[in-house]
Amino acid sequence: MSPTGFRPAYHPAGHDADLRVALQDLRVGRWMSMRNLLEATTGHALWTQRTQVLAAAAAGTDLVQAWRAEEPHSVAAAVMHGRVAVERALRAHREGHRHTQDLWHQAWDACRIAARTSEGDPVPWVCLLALARLDERQQWDEHRVAPPEPMLPPGPWGLLAQADKRDPYNREAYHRMLQFLYARPTGGRLTEAVNFVQWAVSSAPTGSSLHMLPLYLHVERYRRGGGRDTALDLHWVAEDATRDARRALYEWFDHVSPTESSLLDLSHLAHGLWGALQFREASWVFKALGPYYTPVPWLYRVEGTGGTAAAAELYVQARARCLSAL
Repeated sequence: MSPTGFRPAYHPAGHDADLRVALQDLRVGRWMSMRNLLEATTGHALWTQRTQVLAAAAAGTDLVQAWRAEEPHSVAAAVMHGRVAVERALRAHREGHRHTQDLWHQAWDACRIAARTSEGDPVPWVCLLALARLDERQQWDEHRVAPPEPMLPPGPWGLLAQADKRDPYNREAYHRMLQFLYARPTGGRLTEAVNFVQWAVSSAPTGSSLHMLPLYLHVERYRRGGGRDTALDLHWVAEDATRDARRALYEWFDHVSPTESSLLDLSHLAHGLWGALQFREASWVFKALGPYYTPVPWLYRVEGTGGTAAAAELYVQARARCLSAL
């Protein structure tokens, strides 16, 4: 227990109480709450977020398959089938599973079916973007489309455009594109990712979570640099890091409801402002997080020194320091 008595909690549902109920039911083998929740979900942002979290929980079960057997014409079930198939393919890829190729193609088929079944839905296209990172040599035509700007590399721009057409500036779509660029053989220098983030942010409207992308890029640069180094820690107080953190605060955080925002975005913003010594501004974000946090990006500051427990302790210390500035 920390000296403050506060211990943060990580829960994938965050402030979304209805999603939390559906996840609890999934864990005990029931799918009706998931079905009812998705049927009642309105708005592309919430739909995208809920289907992603539910798929991560359902991927190790046959509950979506059972739902589809009961309701074969359900659009939501078709979308979730694609989501779960993608989650399984990505997990197999991370683990070096010998059936990764088969799972990848099954997921691609499921996403294409979902795209035809739910024509106005960005999620099937977001899922296809997620699968694109498995094509590391960019052998598929749809993964080497000419970019919208000369400074950007060929890639799955058509898939991003399809997601954008249905939900402009969809948060997950742009993060999936960023992950694709990280995975490219030439992405190790992060130059392509930097150009992409600058391009995305330049057109993002006020209130868009895309204003958070530079902070994710700063974390990736820190992580690749090895982390936990005094010289690297100075990265967070550099002019560009401070500028990006403050811009995200005023261009995104000040215009959204924290309870409807991604916990990961809030955690990255709190981390960025704290690292930039903007304690008062960071305190507003810590308060918005309430009892919740995410281990990333705090985990990269303590890698090798205690895992998630050390990350939680660092979070508590940073939170206490920032709240004392009020």
